[in-house]
Parts: sequence; C-alpha cells; structure tokens
Amino acid sequence: MDFAYDARTEELRATLLDFMDSHIYPAESVFRTQVERLDDRWAWDSVPVLAELRAEARERGLWNLFLPGEHGAGLTNLQYAPLAEITGRSAALAPAVLNCAAPDTGNMEVLVQFGTEQQRKQWLEPLLDGTIRSAFAMTEPEVASSDATNIATRIERDGDDYVLNGRKWWITGAMNPNAEIFIVMGKTDPSADRHRQQSMILVPRDTAGVEIHRGMEVFGYDDHDHGGHAEMTFTDARVPASNLIGIEGAGFAIAQARLGPGRIHHCMRSIGLAERAVELMCARADDRVAFGRPLADQGVIRDWIAESRVRIEQLRLLVLKTAWLMDTVGNKGAHTEIQAIKIATPAAVQWILDKAIQVHGAGGLSQDFPLAAAYAGIRTLRFADGPDEVHKNALAKSELRRQREAR
Repeated sequence: MDFAYDARTEELRATLLDFMDSHIYPAESVFRTQVERLDDRWAWDSVPVLAELRAEARERGLWNLFLPGEHGAGLTNLQYAPLAEITGRSAALAPAVLNCAAPDTGNMEVLVQFGTEQQRKQWLEPLLDGTIRSAFAMTEPEVASSDATNIATRIERDGDDYVLNGRKWWITGAMNPNAEIFIVMGKTDPSADRHRQQSMILVPRDTAGVEIHRGMEVFGYDDHDHGGHAEMTFTDARVPASNLIGIEGAGFAIAQARLGPGRIHHCMRSIGLAERAVELMCARADDRVAFGRPLADQGVIRDWIAESRVRIEQLRLLVLKTAWLMDTVGNKGAHTEIQAIKIATPAAVQWILDKAIQVHGAGGLSQDFPLAAAYAGIRTLRFADGPDEVHKNALAKSELRRQREAR
C-alpha cells in the first residue's frame, strides 16, 4: 500500500482540520451546556448549535463521508480512515455534526446494502439527511450476546405482519426521542441452522408494544449527549411483513456485514481520541511542577509519552492496512485484520488514557477534563461489536488453521 494520502483525502483533511479548529472545538462547551438545558436531555440532536454546525459541515462538503457509493461521499475505506481519526478528537460532537455517528452509520449501510426501495425511501433518506436518528437492537440481558446466535427475541410471521416479543438492552441512541426507527435482530426460525435462525426487521418507535424502560449507565455516565443506551421490550409489537430486511434467516449475515465497517470507524476515531489525550498529557506535563521540576522532566512521565506515541503509530498503520485490504480484497479478505484492530485499539487507547489521567492527578478523574469520560467510553469498546475474547478466539483459530495448512 502507498502511505501517502491521495489528493482528495488531502483536500478533505485540510478542510476538516480547519473546521475542527474554527467550529468544533470552540463549540464543545456550548454543546454540553445546551444539552444540559434541554427539557429532555436525551434529545441531544435538538440543540441549536448542532444545527448550525451541520449546516456549515454541509456547506464545506463534510457530510456522510463514511458512506461509499452514490448515497454518500463516495470515499474508500482508506480515504475515510484519516478523516474518522480527526473526528475522534471530539468524539461527542464531530461525528454527529458530519452525520457520521454510530449507530446511524451502520444502519444506513444496512439499508443501502439490503433495504428495499420502499425501506430506503422511508428510512434511509431521512437518515442521510440527518432529520431523524435510529438504533440497532441486538444485545439482550438474558443471553450471552457475544454469541449472536443466542438472540432470543422472537420475530414471528402472522399473515401480512411480523410480531415481535423480547427484551433488549444497551441499545445505543434509543433513549433519544428522535430515534424514530429501530433495526431489531431476532429469531424467525429456531429450528433452522444456528446461523440461519435470525432475521432483521425495521420497527418504528411509535409501534404499539415497544417500550423504553430506562437508560443504562457506563461507570456512572449516562451518555445522554449521544442519546443514551436503553433497556427496552417488545410485547406483541406488530409491523408489516414488508419491514423485513432482506430475507428470513439472513440476520446473522447482515449483522456481520454491518459490523465490519463499524469496527474500522470505531478504531480510527479511537486513535484520534488517543492523539488528543497525548496532547493534553504533554501540555499538563510541561505546566505542572512537582518536587522542584516540571513533570515533563520526570523519567516515568517521558516513558509514558514515548510509549503512547509508539502505540498510536502501530495502531494507525494496522488500521490503515485493514482499510486498504477492505478496499482491495473485501471485508471477508480483511477479516483477520479487522479482528486484530478490534483487539488492539481499545486496549492501547485505554492504556494511553490511563496515563493521561495519571499525569493530570485528581483533575484527570474530574469533569474538568475530558479524560475520565473518554476512559469510560473507550472501555465499552472492549464489548461493543463483540468482546475481546471472542475476537481473540476467532483470530487464534484462523491462525492455527493457516499454520496447519502451511505445514
């Protein structure tokens, strides 16, 4: 692969970096204040500053950058990766401003790849326009959802409808009243092959029998400025059969197609977050004096800074290689690398954030710096899209098979 960015990527990077400096960073505190003042603070995308920033992003051509093809900006994974990294420096705001925030990104990808013309018109178009939000309902409290074939929610055909019954939790964004549509994964045929039992279906928020029970907290953070993580139930929730995505039994395959690009988006944004943590760590080390010397003169602090830089550079190269493989040989051909970045990135960035917090002392634990919230957020990525152990197990099995074949 060529390590130089092409002309279009360089142009977009320059535009985005300027936009971050001139608009995003100055608006971070304004955004938080406006969200806190909402009557319903889960409706974070209703604040005025977000609408202003989105209009400016569109004007600059920084809209739907994540989505290849005619529906998005037409970028490859390798072109989008460095842009996603930049947005990760302001993870609570920048992705949403550019309409590149999860879970909408993955849901739009599903509708582009597997949705019918009617489904795209009804749900994809407003998502692309940023006028509604969405959620992806897969994880369940009663089963080990790390094995997606365990999903117990039932999706049963009844005439011209499907009827849903089940309980979901950690449904990102679902607390937001503007999340008008849920993509729900459940079982349509428990007697089929274990990877053909599941299906996905579109369930509007206002469907009778859909109930949001509570927002879940992550280390005490409710993540309301991202729409929260909901626990919800479906009780005899009835939707038209035309809401089925793809065909019955295709749910597991659709989930895998959805999660591949999502993992690389998460990883690149996480690298941007790590870069900002290192900036904060270095600034603090230069500014604070302990035992008669700046922290920057302390050997242990320098070791943390050096190790952080090494880890970031290693991660970035691995993620860019993965993006290049996804573009050249497809997601299936890049499967090993996708697993590798999902294993490596959250752990490395968590380590960097931990050291940045340590350099900041007690302040690093407080709301006065973004580090504590960032640490809680990055820790969730060791579960999101599959826990570390599942990816390590699959990666090890693949490596063992490869080595046996080589022998």
